Amino acid sequence: MFTFLLVVHAIIAFLLVAVILMQKSEGGGLTSGGSPSGLMSARGAANFLTRATATLAGLFVVMSITLAVLAATRGSSEIDTSRVAAPPSQTAPATVPATQPTASPAAPADNSAVPLAN
Repeated sequence: MFTFLLVVHAIIAFLLVAVILMQKSEGGGLTSGGSPSGLMSARGAANFLTRATATLAGLFVVMSITLAVLAATRGSSEIDTSRVAAPPSQTAPATVPATQPTASPAAPADNSAVPLAN
């Protein structure tokens, strides 16, 4: 239903633009001359295009409001939790301060007990 109304809305917008572009800026219509009576005379065309513009503009506004209401009530009010959370960013490992090696109690403090290889 929403898609159908959206297509109808686009057609109304196209027709509205076409009718507006057919009008002359100084108030004329489709023709600039001809018999003074009838639908497609200068006065008749101006009246027809003016009425068509007003009708299409009214339909456009009504369709816009209708589509806005349908779009607002169409979706559910639930929060979408189906997205997987992004992995945590890789941060640089914290630097560990270098510590002085401590001598084990069994090892001598100097290297005199270690034989030297020749």
